[in-house]
Amino acid sequence: MFNALLVNGPSGDPCVYLEMKYRRRALLFDLGALHLLPPRNILKVEHICVSHTHMDHFIGFDHLVRLCLGRNRQVALYGPPGFLGQVESRLRAYTWNLVEQYVNDFDLIATEVAPGGRMTTRRFSCRRAFRVEGEDENRPFDGLLFEDRYFSLQGAFLDHKIPCLAFRAEEKRRINIRKDALQELGLPTGPWLNGLKDCLLNDCLPDFPIRIWWKNEAGMPMERWASLGTLAERIVKITPGQKIAYVTDALYSEDNAGIIVNLARDADILFIEGSFLDVEADQAARKYHLTARQAGALAREAGVKRMIPFHFSPKYRGEEDQLIEEAERAFSGPGDQRGAL
Repeated sequence: MFNALLVNGPSGDPCVYLEMKYRRRALLFDLGALHLLPPRNILKVEHICVSHTHMDHFIGFDHLVRLCLGRNRQVALYGPPGFLGQVESRLRAYTWNLVEQYVNDFDLIATEVAPGGRMTTRRFSCRRAFRVEGEDENRPFDGLLFEDRYFSLQGAFLDHKIPCLAFRAEEKRRINIRKDALQELGLPTGPWLNGLKDCLLNDCLPDFPIRIWWKNEAGMPMERWASLGTLAERIVKITPGQKIAYVTDALYSEDNAGIIVNLARDADILFIEGSFLDVEADQAARKYHLTARQAGALAREAGVKRMIPFHFSPKYRGEEDQLIEEAERAFSGPGDQRGAL
């Protein structure tokens, strides 16, 4: 399950932190300023999805690199056309003549996504002074950025006068432990439950043995064994995985609206920009942004459970409630609230 946090609030640099509960793994949607995020949280980040490289969406890159230097870390980044050159340029801005002495290595695995259906990946390693080495990896892009047995990342292009990526993170399935059933069976909570969940996600056979271990009140190690099938039947409830979508910096147009609704369809949470009040829809269009009303209506059309508007124009500082209220009215109200194209 993801815990989702809008790092800098609705008016600050865009950045959403998603932490996988119980697994010490996290990802970021956009890379705005990171100073409000504790270092221990940043060091859990394995994937970063960058919508585009306007400064307010990418200024946190240097902070991330500084924190990871000297640590054995690997971070994957995904971004729009030109992204590889921009990552390389940021790294070349610094001098790396002593990094070969580091015991640990820090790798950045950067992937540039092209609207035509192509992904190009390049590795930058700290102990090699972040020099480009080896051949780029090229593969088709059909919307899927990353997938493992726990979750997937998807991307779709929007028009912001430049290609801008929107994202969706989706759990494969959620494995819930029934604590009442644990108590009935006299079984403890603890790290062994993660092993149980891993076996279920890997489709292990029902007779696979699961070690249940804990310490008693005297601190003595204890253990029991049970089959995966028995535990799954008695203490596990499997539900559909959580879906979180992220949309920012997009002109309101028919094409963009269709892409946003499709990407956010049935999401549990949609983070969506609502930069201007609808009375300033013309200014929003000139700046290739959504209004709060348009954001709320798109969230309603997509059938999302919860909408979080953000990326408010600085002109509304101190008046953010107006944007939130307008977005909420469109989200909950009847009919088409988006306004004419």
